[in-house]
Amino acid sequence: MAVRIVNWSSLSAEERRHALRRPVQQDAAATHERVREIISDVRARGDSALLEFTRRFDGVPLAAIEVGTAEFAAAETALDAEQRRAIDRAIANVRRFHEAQVGPALRVETEAGVVCERQFRPIDAVGLYVPAGVAPLPSAAIMLAVPARIAGCPTRIICTPPRRDGTADPAVLMIANLCGVRRVFKLGGAQAIAAMAYGTQSVPKVDKIFGPGNSWVTAAKLQVANDPEGAALDLPAGPSEVLVVADAKARAEFVAADLLAQAEHSADAQVVLVTTSSALAEATAAEVETQMQRLGRLDTLRRSIEHARLFVVESIDTAIEVSNAYAPEHLILQVANAREWLPKVRNAGSVFLGAWTPETIGDYCSGTNHVLPTYGFARAYSGLSLHDFVKRMTVQELTSDGLRELGPTAITLAALEGLDAHANAVRVRLAHLERERA
Repeated sequence: MAVRIVNWSSLSAEERRHALRRPVQQDAAATHERVREIISDVRARGDSALLEFTRRFDGVPLAAIEVGTAEFAAAETALDAEQRRAIDRAIANVRRFHEAQVGPALRVETEAGVVCERQFRPIDAVGLYVPAGVAPLPSAAIMLAVPARIAGCPTRIICTPPRRDGTADPAVLMIANLCGVRRVFKLGGAQAIAAMAYGTQSVPKVDKIFGPGNSWVTAAKLQVANDPEGAALDLPAGPSEVLVVADAKARAEFVAADLLAQAEHSADAQVVLVTTSSALAEATAAEVETQMQRLGRLDTLRRSIEHARLFVVESIDTAIEVSNAYAPEHLILQVANAREWLPKVRNAGSVFLGAWTPETIGDYCSGTNHVLPTYGFARAYSGLSLHDFVKRMTVQELTSDGLRELGPTAITLAALEGLDAHANAVRVRLAHLERERA
């Protein structure tokens, strides 16, 4: 199977737009309709619907939705010392980076007697979705549970799909315990999102849902976020994607390895190379085929690589323009003096600079968050951070002198909008102050 290599300059504007389309966007309407039906069923039947969907989609007849004490205890002995040390180190780095994001409250006296503030409050209840489609993703539990704890969200729950034996992944449970998440539910897919958004007999309703997932999970998050009775979403984080910008000196084996690292997530993941070198594109295509034979998830890799794209462009400037148009979840710059190109990058969830910065490190343990916008939403959304777990609440306080000075401005502006009740709320106070002065 040959990876498709395309000369970018030979494409028309319409062909370029089509070449940059994600594979999951082809059948989005059908996915959204099926997800709508699942959400409606969970709302109507609660736990009964959850158990039925888990049996149908995951092939697991669950005895209980929530992880019990015995299962938590068993998870503590399921991992060896090296695995535990790796988890501890990753948690420490993620905690260090996210604790640095804690900022002080803001207080500004905009004019004499007028004080404006911004204070922070944790979100009361958050639902953390940890995927386990092709493989369990305990790293996602770290990325979600660590900032939720730093923010101080009082209610924190995890939903993660069960394994074939009906248990949750032990690494996910260990991480949950280390990060202070005491309630974990063995639920996946759109049904898990619906359960957290609306609540069931077992699953508490949350105010905001976090975490990546497949196209069904993303569709569910978008739908419940559009319902006032549902739950807010962190960001549209669907099937994984990576775009590599490489020059002629890049190592084809590194580029191919980075492409395959994302392709193994799922059949609908997408990987893209944009390079100034036809020789590198050809060498990378060959390396993809060679390395793929040594890797475990060959079926998933082959299906994902079917819609991989290798573009040959005239310059690194053009490559960056292509990347900005695509707005990738992950952007790897395997070019000389990579940091010098960073100012030109406008749209990317997370950027990896240079040959020695594989995207894998960001997925697991550098400290940055790996929950990132996909589908091109990096044009407007940022990757997950501590700030997503808190609300920014503004406060204002005026003295009587401050109102005397600023009040007439508010009255004038209210009159411009024809809102006399707004003006009246100021006017009655100014009149009272005048009476007191008299």
